[in-house]
Amino acid sequence: MSLRIVVCVKYVPDATGDRGFTEELTTDREGVDGLLSELDEHAVEQALRIAENAGAGGDGGDGGDGGNGTGQGGGAEITVLTMGPDDARDALRKALSMGADKAVHIEDGDLHGTDALGTSLVLARAAEQVGYDLVVCGMASTDGGMGVLPAMLAERLGVPQATLLSEVRVEGGRITGRREGDTATELLETVLPAVVSVTDLSGEARYPSFKGIMAAKKKPMSVLTLSDLGIEAEEVGLRGAWTSVDKATERPARTAGTIVDDEGDGGRKLAEFLAGQKFI
Repeated sequence: MSLRIVVCVKYVPDATGDRGFTEELTTDREGVDGLLSELDEHAVEQALRIAENAGAGGDGGDGGDGGNGTGQGGGAEITVLTMGPDDARDALRKALSMGADKAVHIEDGDLHGTDALGTSLVLARAAEQVGYDLVVCGMASTDGGMGVLPAMLAERLGVPQATLLSEVRVEGGRITGRREGDTATELLETVLPAVVSVTDLSGEARYPSFKGIMAAKKKPMSVLTLSDLGIEAEEVGLRGAWTSVDKATERPARTAGTIVDDEGDGGRKLAEFLAGQKFI
């Protein structure tokens, strides 16, 4: 039985663009170009590496909770999963062009303004419907940056979590990983099914080849709505959000910098400037 890997990805505003909020103080996703979150590219990359190792052979695993088998002898299948507006399909196409097998897009107007708690509910229901042995996430989204979704997702699914991994391996129905801390390195181990998140230290994400880009156009991409997942509109969106933005202020326009002419006393002038800004 093949290993079923679900990778949760997000379509985010381009960080180099002029990002802002809508009148409802939600992220403006129409006024700026979007793309697959860079941190989620690392999640796709690690899923591909796990699938490649599984395809090279391995021991079959146990059934696990909920009938999610963990055998690896038959290779692996990678499903990329996202929720968002129509343009979010671009993130899925990028992941498919990298090598994922199929994609699922959750699209529903009532999702607008959904917070992390609501997002975890939607993604958990979708993962259950798709079927999974391993769910892989990036360490955080580059727009929200909360980093709590993988843990919430594991709680929703009722499976173990191994988060913020710089290295991850799956073999014989078990996950082993490395987590880098400020003062120590932790070695983690758990069993499938499980949720893992990987950091940007886990390995450089591959670039899609021309062949991969062309192949992605023929790979299946299905669309789900809230009703398909058995979720009421009141549970998500702004109405169901437990967190929201109350106030936002535009970033001040950039002003001209201070130019200091060095006439032999540049060091003193620099120190005075830094002291005036309370940097020293």
